[in-house]
Amino acid sequence: MVALSILDLVRVTDDTDARSAIDNARDLAAHAEQYGYRRFWVAEHHNMPGIASAATSIVLAHIAAGTRSIRVGAGGIMLPNHAPIVIAEQFGTLAQLHPGRIDLGLGRAPGTDQVTVRALRRAPGADTFPQDVLELQAYFRPVQPHQRVQAVPAAGTEVPLWILGSSTYGAQLAAELGLPYAFASHFAPADLMAALRIYRERFKSSAQLDRPHAMIGVNIIAAETDAEARRLATTQQMSMINLIGGKRGLSAAPIDDIGSYGTPQERAHAMQMLARSIVGSPETIRRGVDALVAETGADELMIVSDIYDHHARLRSFALIADAVAEAIPA
Repeated sequence: MVALSILDLVRVTDDTDARSAIDNARDLAAHAEQYGYRRFWVAEHHNMPGIASAATSIVLAHIAAGTRSIRVGAGGIMLPNHAPIVIAEQFGTLAQLHPGRIDLGLGRAPGTDQVTVRALRRAPGADTFPQDVLELQAYFRPVQPHQRVQAVPAAGTEVPLWILGSSTYGAQLAAELGLPYAFASHFAPADLMAALRIYRERFKSSAQLDRPHAMIGVNIIAAETDAEARRLATTQQMSMINLIGGKRGLSAAPIDDIGSYGTPQERAHAMQMLARSIVGSPETIRRGVDALVAETGADELMIVSDIYDHHARLRSFALIADAVAEAIPA
């Protein structure tokens, strides 16, 4: 059966604050563990009032402390925002606290706007992402003779790295380095099939991975009926329309008529970005997941279920787990 994992946006809503969003993420991870999900990731975003995971490693520490077995990680850390040694220290500490449970997904985008990029002191100029990945990877290995710089306490933890991407660039790098690859088709689906093909054709085995492992991001929103799921999905659609329109606010409650929200151009752009979404009843989810896995050959699905109400989100993930268990036999 295809593995299921969760990417949680740690959403701050009109009815919650940042602390509630972080606690809800921890509660969702605990339920996901019971539902059989493999891993639970959060992402680095800056200057976004509706997302509470900017201090990603700290949020992950809170989530990991509230769970026992599910893998916990970043999906991802925007590595050019940081010195590799700092990320190694943070995730090495997490690995010491929660051995065998920490993942580190790496992206090369800033995860924010250009004004905030300057506030992050991100240096402009040459793209050093591949070199930074290799430097970071080395910090997680056992200390070598005469090694002058160590990332304490990361050495020897061997935290597994993932390359994240929304274009074919990440696919090429993941293949060259022999790392697992996660494609962000939950918001940038256009290059999905091309990226998967490049990754699989060019993959070189490594100490971490002997064959390709492709995970794809997908928005899945489940409810008892198709109509209710479509209504729940309007929360994410509004967030995407707002982002396209340059508005960064809190997550909003679902509405009955998404066709009246935003401009026609903004709605069209948002629906293009969300084109790979699967929304509906358990039977609709079952068919959609079956078709997606058959088309892509994905080894794992990283599911976003961006729902306003926390209990409805828990219910969505429970329905998805049950539907997928029936859709794809072991």
